[in-house]
Amino acid sequence: MAVYGIDLGTTYSCIASVDEVSRPTVHRNQEDTDTTPSVVFFETPDNVVVGQTAKDSAVIEPDLVVSRIKRDMGHEVTRTMHGRPYTPEEISAFVLRKLAADAQTATGQEVTDVVITVPAYFGAAERDATRKAGRIAGLNVIDIISEPIAAAITYGVLNPDRDARILVYDLGGGTFDTTVIVLRGGDIEVVCTDGDHELGGADWDDRLVEHLAERFRQEHPDVGDPLEDRQTEQQLRRDAEELKKTLTTRTRHVVRVMHEGRVAKAEVTRTDFEALTRDLLDRTVDITRKTLQVARAKGVDGFDHLVLVGGSAKMPAVTEALGKELGVTPRLQDPDLAVAKGAALYAFEETYRRLLSAGDRETAEEMAARAGLSDGERRQIAGRTIRTVASRAFGIKATASNTRREYVAHLVQANDALPIEVTEGFATLDDFQTRVSIEVMEQAGAVASEELADNNLIAEGDLRIPPGKPAGFPIEVTFALDASGLLHVTAREDETGERLELNVRIGGMSEEEVAESRAALARVQVS
Repeated sequence: MAVYGIDLGTTYSCIASVDEVSRPTVHRNQEDTDTTPSVVFFETPDNVVVGQTAKDSAVIEPDLVVSRIKRDMGHEVTRTMHGRPYTPEEISAFVLRKLAADAQTATGQEVTDVVITVPAYFGAAERDATRKAGRIAGLNVIDIISEPIAAAITYGVLNPDRDARILVYDLGGGTFDTTVIVLRGGDIEVVCTDGDHELGGADWDDRLVEHLAERFRQEHPDVGDPLEDRQTEQQLRRDAEELKKTLTTRTRHVVRVMHEGRVAKAEVTRTDFEALTRDLLDRTVDITRKTLQVARAKGVDGFDHLVLVGGSAKMPAVTEALGKELGVTPRLQDPDLAVAKGAALYAFEETYRRLLSAGDRETAEEMAARAGLSDGERRQIAGRTIRTVASRAFGIKATASNTRREYVAHLVQANDALPIEVTEGFATLDDFQTRVSIEVMEQAGAVASEELADNNLIAEGDLRIPPGKPAGFPIEVTFALDASGLLHVTAREDETGERLELNVRIGGMSEEEVAESRAALARVQVS
């Protein structure tokens, strides 16, 4: 059976699988490139275009094009196209359908079973939304794994006999993560992770867009603002992205900014670019420094390799800043494709392990034979373990009995090892309460905080209390966070056995809405 790994990126996505000699291979799309722009053009109500053509169409019909949708995953927002509102899960599903169709064309095999990657710092809602996007696309999502873990798997497979402590610096198009990972005897253990899912290469592009627009304003003060014209803005965004890539290899470049029949030539040097974006780079260095401090507190007092992942990590300023801060020479680990390749390896290995665990050794061995695995490689895969950590803290809203102050009681802390199950006791606040509201909260800021404003409500429900009970009637709350970072909450009282199960939708779409979307969007042509 064929299984696939998908790097569903903010700006670019790609899909890979394991070939007949057990190598992870990225499948080129119908445009003959390894990566596909994560851009969706709603050409008509019944026809959607994904990829480079959609990106090009943003200049002509910007109101019908959606990009950077990954930043909205897990949030209840919609984009209305041709009179129909689309959720982030549905828009992402179009990207996934495009990747799956292109891989099927390349391999001749139907794409159904996939692993999808997410930023390490994605919370429960974002991970849940990503899984639902896959299901809307008609895919069986085997698992959701973090991008740095996928990159570490690729590194570990390429260096199978080397134990190492790795610092992964992952600067993608729309998100940033930094993660400390230990490779030991083929096993992978995430020590700690941190990041910012609203910081990425697109923010560097935004700075260039504003810089180019300002140069035009200075030269043509009597003309309207170029950023108030959607077509001009989209063209500037294309120019900015190309300029960023060009300044990776060149020290200066000239861009022609055109608006309302006027032209301004703007020469931008690499030094200019780095000055414009220095604070963005400093933010990534600060997060990296904090991650290393957490790793030291957990007993990992250094690292052997600094691996750079993500297309934006190719900027020379990144290597220079990290080299200066950490005193090491970073290595680019196939930055555009490492995550998809690692996801493909994980998909293959996890499927093999699950087949063995289910007693289906025949199918497992057929799968291994097609990939050309030796007996030793099969044993290593069967025994490999991958341990990860919670990306954020999770808890419930509680009220202090003496002061009535509301606060968040965290049961799971950021960087707790996964899977984890924690049970804590609470009690009713008033006499004769008939219910208790269980409000599940997730850390929203950079650090865990008891303050309600520093947390997001991600699930809620009511637990019934037997009648006539005095204040202080005991209840228990259990948080179970699995290795994929998906959260399950149970609240119960033991007198009658009443339970509240919050294996629930974590924001976004309900299960019924997912099924309805899958059926409705299946009628839309994706190209």
